[in-house]
Amino acid sequence: MRLDENRHLQRRPNRMPFLFLVLGLVGGWLLANAYAQLGTQGKPMARPITPRGGFTDTELADINLFQETHESIVYIRSIALQRGMFSMEEVEGTGSGFVWDTEGHIVTNYHVIKDATSADIVLADGSTWEARFVGAARDKDLAVLKIDAPANLLKPITIGTSDDLVEGQTVYAIGNPFGLDHSLTKGIISALDRTMTSVTGQTIYGVIQTDAAINPGNSGGTLLDSAGRLIGVNTAIKSATRSSAGIGFAVPVDTVNHLVPQLITYGGVVVPELGATYIDDRITRGQLRRAGVMVESVTPGGGAEEAGLIGVRRLRNGRYSIGDIITAIDGKPITKRRDLEATLADYAPGAEVQVTFIRDDELRTTSIVLERSQAVSQ
Repeated sequence: MRLDENRHLQRRPNRMPFLFLVLGLVGGWLLANAYAQLGTQGKPMARPITPRGGFTDTELADINLFQETHESIVYIRSIALQRGMFSMEEVEGTGSGFVWDTEGHIVTNYHVIKDATSADIVLADGSTWEARFVGAARDKDLAVLKIDAPANLLKPITIGTSDDLVEGQTVYAIGNPFGLDHSLTKGIISALDRTMTSVTGQTIYGVIQTDAAINPGNSGGTLLDSAGRLIGVNTAIKSATRSSAGIGFAVPVDTVNHLVPQLITYGGVVVPELGATYIDDRITRGQLRRAGVMVESVTPGGGAEEAGLIGVRRLRNGRYSIGDIITAIDGKPITKRRDLEATLADYAPGAEVQVTFIRDDELRTTSIVLERSQAVSQ
């Protein structure tokens, strides 16, 4: 039996070489495939590229808007002197602005350059130009600088309007956040007729609120509508971290378009008048404890006199009666003389305003046509 069994075992074919052959072929295929993936240099090969097709209509609109407007935006570098521990130190700041005309006037926020001893303007082509101060409307946080660049390098921004804006419409912000030039962000108008406080502590009315990202360095840059028109000057953000939180503010272009020509012509703002003089705030607010602006006298033939406003009068007993106390212009609160001037600065001579005032503890309202003032407020 053992011999028979041995003979039977000897007649069995040896399958081990075949198994090794199969394993070798499979291993070789796997190794070749791995090398094919690594490439001839042993590095990963690039993935095949999938064609993207054309841009969408929305993308094309955004791209065209940026290409057509970004050359109007400038980068502002300012130098301010600050007292250090042992000496004065130079501190560099950055901001944004935009080309107003081919004469070289540049518009920005007043707070961008208010402490500057010098400033340079960098145009879209990369050229740098020394700027000189022209004028400022401090209460509106606007300023005008001027450079001597040739007209062919200056592309004025297209001007729009802000009185027909609606919540929800698309807007674009272009500026230099954190020193990064010509950055574009997109959003909507979140709200209109906001109020904000300027660097001088005065209230700016009619402010535009947007969720387009605005960060430090965007100040003085443009807020544009979908037609590429200027509708506001980016001014401030509401954020605990000083970074965009989706709440940005812009001074409306109607205010800008009203004030910038005055800044160029006069170096300041020509504030129209009601045709009256006023009691010092320290008397009205301090001694009489009244909020508002008290009329001291009215100009003969002026708007205030024609509207029936009354100033301080001396009574028969030798004492004085207080004058009318102005508390609002077109519904905008007036608590002190600076409020009155800042509010009237939004109007042009000849405009008619509704003046709310107190007389004999009674609240009244009258219409007054504003007069041209010879005084220039800076």
